[in-house]
Amino acid sequence: MSTEVKKEMQLEIAHVLFIDIVGYSKLLINEQRASLERLNQIVRGTDEFRSAEAAGGLIKIPTGDGMALVFKNSPEAPVECALEISRVLKTQENLPLRMGVHSGPVSGVVDVADRSNVAGAGINLAQRVMDCGDAGHILLSKRIAEDLGQYAHWQGQLHDLGEVEVKHGVKIEIVNYFDETIGNSAVPEKLRRLRRLQVVARRRRKLVVAGVVAILLLLIAGGLFWVKSRSAESAHPQAGLDKSIAVLPLENLSEDKENAFFADGIQDELLSNLAKIKDLKVISRTSVMQYKSGITRNLKEIAQQLGVSNVVEGSVRRSGNHVRVSVQLIDALTDRHIWAQNYDRTLADSLALQGELATEIAAGVGATLSPQEKARVEATPTKNTAAYDAYLRGRALAAGLTTDFSNVENAARSFQEAVTLDPSFALAWAYLSSAQSSAYWNGIDPTPARLESAKVALDHAAALDPNLPENHLALGYYHYYGLRDFSGALAEFQLAEKNLPNDVEVLRAIGLIQRRLGHWDEAIAALRRGVELDPRNIESAGILATTYTAKRRFSDALAVADHILAVEPTNTQGIGIKMDCLLALGKAEAADSLLANPGASLQLRAHQALATHRFAEAADLYSKALKDASDNDKKDIFAALGLAQERAGNFAASKAAYQQAVQEYTLALSKVAADSGAELHSGLGVAYAGLGDATLAVSEGRKGMALQPTSRDPFEGPQREEDMAVIYTLLGDADNAIPILKRWAQVSSSTSITPALMRIDPTWDPIRNDPRFQELTSSASDRTKL
Repeated sequence: MSTEVKKEMQLEIAHVLFIDIVGYSKLLINEQRASLERLNQIVRGTDEFRSAEAAGGLIKIPTGDGMALVFKNSPEAPVECALEISRVLKTQENLPLRMGVHSGPVSGVVDVADRSNVAGAGINLAQRVMDCGDAGHILLSKRIAEDLGQYAHWQGQLHDLGEVEVKHGVKIEIVNYFDETIGNSAVPEKLRRLRRLQVVARRRRKLVVAGVVAILLLLIAGGLFWVKSRSAESAHPQAGLDKSIAVLPLENLSEDKENAFFADGIQDELLSNLAKIKDLKVISRTSVMQYKSGITRNLKEIAQQLGVSNVVEGSVRRSGNHVRVSVQLIDALTDRHIWAQNYDRTLADSLALQGELATEIAAGVGATLSPQEKARVEATPTKNTAAYDAYLRGRALAAGLTTDFSNVENAARSFQEAVTLDPSFALAWAYLSSAQSSAYWNGIDPTPARLESAKVALDHAAALDPNLPENHLALGYYHYYGLRDFSGALAEFQLAEKNLPNDVEVLRAIGLIQRRLGHWDEAIAALRRGVELDPRNIESAGILATTYTAKRRFSDALAVADHILAVEPTNTQGIGIKMDCLLALGKAEAADSLLANPGASLQLRAHQALATHRFAEAADLYSKALKDASDNDKKDIFAALGLAQERAGNFAASKAAYQQAVQEYTLALSKVAADSGAELHSGLGVAYAGLGDATLAVSEGRKGMALQPTSRDPFEGPQREEDMAVIYTLLGDADNAIPILKRWAQVSSSTSITPALMRIDPTWDPIRNDPRFQELTSSASDRTKL
């Protein structure tokens, strides 16, 4: 087979006009020949035919009693061609035609003479649409009618005929095109006949239902009827998977490997557009990025791991101003290719490509887009190619900001470059604002100037496009990260979710802010949905697990920890969460067994040794952990080391460790604004308490509580109260410590104050013999949800 033929044998989306001469089989042979010649002459004379053929964008397929014309350029082309044919027939001799139009996948085939041709669902469905009509009808599939319906000059001529079942039980929705002069306004006879049959069938069903109801009533009256039900989910475990999709990383085929960000950016934009379609389940970027090209990829296995039925894979090649994107949509459960397409564009033309791809993918898996969703998906964010280039670079950098803050500044610079090149680029302004808010919140630049930069970018985005859902996301972050206005942030995140229903970042933001408001069940619902859409994102799973522990649902948290370890068996966070859950459930030996995992860090080993009262071992491990610890971790390790050494009886070393902790906390506080650093003040108070300085310890602890009161922050506020209880306990002040512990021992909170944990935590040793503490930690008082 020639190379040229092989290249043509690729699946792509085309726009098909199927034409049939009505009553052809009843004509004499010479009449059949004359009719076909006349049809060919009329078709070849149309402007759409000639222009498409001249551009190499037309394939002609004879069908015996008509033809199929496969246009590659536009969904309007086959309809315009049909209208031109109809206008000619109005003034010429009688030639009864019926025509059907559909957009769908076609693929190359090779006939017995080794000539390339086309076939596929796009052509088959166009024929099915046409078969529904009578002479004079121009029928369209609902899919192509919706494309045309976006333009006012088509809307008045499109008349919905509803759904009809055609050959092989396939159901399609049909639209009739007609106006005062063109087309056939009558309902096709086939549809009228089917509707009559449906009326009869409905009447029969009513009679049957009435009979069944009568029988059931008799059975109930006689006490013989019983019902056993089960949920639809258990009865149909695969339900809902048909519209689920994962877009695997697009392979970068560019010679310049610096263009890798371009391929990643296109994938990220495609995912963002798909996330706007409510009818889809779209797996987020973090999970799919683990299946980078270059490694062996078993699509069925990947689909099972991600919980989807369909997979998109492909490649991007960029050379100068030319971009080639090759994409294929695959039913991964059957390894069936739904469609494949190559897109050759200039860089300027590629700006709208992700929206086009998202629409095709959604249609390929049978998802329905509302007109508003379609408009949002297909909107082009900018016409400036250089600005778009900078924006994609920013998106590629920003993709990991939830776990890696080192790229925050680089992402912000890329978005700044984008808006400098195109000041009307609303989407880039929104992402710039989010990056600035992140830099402020995460301590990269916690200055008023940085927060003002976030507000300026936000104002630009809102002025350019107030309805942009990403604006609501950015405004939510500004309220959350900048103003600590959690209720205001939640309102904005929920507005963003309406138009970004599958966006994991939005769901994560909602879950985090619901936690801040103490809405535990709502937080869990949002975070579980996020994990469903991002099943291999360990950070998302970790957030869900810690939320379960706050709700005291330790068994659920344990299941999520096991999920994390199934994804990454040596993940330190997963080990830590599982260890804490097992301790909270009173399973210290099982927690100890986790130390054999290579992912168990020195800090985790030290933490477990301290919890199980192996104080000398804990002190040794904490000392070793300091050697490679980050500046951010050292202050906490010194405080824990001081406690371990004090419990081991090494008082001089304990005092030195606590003094070092004081220095580390004081240094950290010098780098933050005066009205922030609540956690640092509380930590400093604990270090002073370890040194026995009651005045400074209580003062710092109270500062932490004042800066982050539970009334304003139900998530972290209780942690500041827990720190205050630790301070009083280290000072031997049970009278002030126990009321705090009693307040949080039996309610949902982010603290570790539970009867089971307090029974083993050596922190509480100074007040352990107090009858009030013993009553608080008794087994009878432990109502932990298992």
